Amino acid sequence: MTILLIEDEPLIGKQLRKLVHQLEPTALIDGPLTSVQSVCDYLRTHQPPDLTIADIQLSDGVSFEAFQQTDLNGPIIFTTAYDDYAIRAFKLNSLDYLLKPIEPDELKAALAKFHRWQLSGADFRQQFQDLLSDLTGQRNVRLYKRRFMGHHLRQIVPIPQEQVAYFTRHEVIYLHTVDGQRLITDYNTLDELEELTDPALFFRANRQYLVHIDAIVSYRPLDTGKLLLTLKKPNDPPDLTISKEKAPLFRQWFEE
Repeated sequence: MTILLIEDEPLIGKQLRKLVHQLEPTALIDGPLTSVQSVCDYLRTHQPPDLTIADIQLSDGVSFEAFQQTDLNGPIIFTTAYDDYAIRAFKLNSLDYLLKPIEPDELKAALAKFHRWQLSGADFRQQFQDLLSDLTGQRNVRLYKRRFMGHHLRQIVPIPQEQVAYFTRHEVIYLHTVDGQRLITDYNTLDELEELTDPALFFRANRQYLVHIDAIVSYRPLDTGKLLLTLKKPNDPPDLTISKEKAPLFRQWFEE
């Protein structure tokens, strides 16, 4: 049996691969693949996997974009930090899904469901086409991350977006929470995070800060044309400024 893993966060992908190997020790595990393009390339050059375990949001889009472009007919277990319209569609079509962080018992139950489907001889082609059809009307709706993973005491913990005060870059990318925690993330750049976050909620203040709107108390114009932000305590970094060039964009964003 071949299991394909699709996951763009390196540490989560490594942990998922280890967990799947523990639960399915005789399976051949491919991946994790990290992008829509790599999934398309794989599916066009390999035999279809018996089972796919796929994250929704990837580095260059959403995973079902790859499935729409290729001929994947087998069952999929989706892993996701979302709990909105996509989840309802997956439920409707009897495709399993796991909310991150993935619990071993939930993955074990999902794999057991897959094996029951194998024994039943179920045909997944129509089921999968129904799923893609349900998503077609919403495919132009951008999915933004609702949870972000951070390192805390040798564990990976999910931080809901409403608990994020800001992200900052100092050699690595840190996530600062509204209650003052600072967690290391696995993201490589703020540019990457800017693509994953909802622009209605997050603003790229400068090269080092990506700020959540609810963390901002006020702003003050400076003589230089820049803006000085005041953030909620204890998340008040010194001299968090918006450049003169970005000041009009910030005002428009903040005052909408």
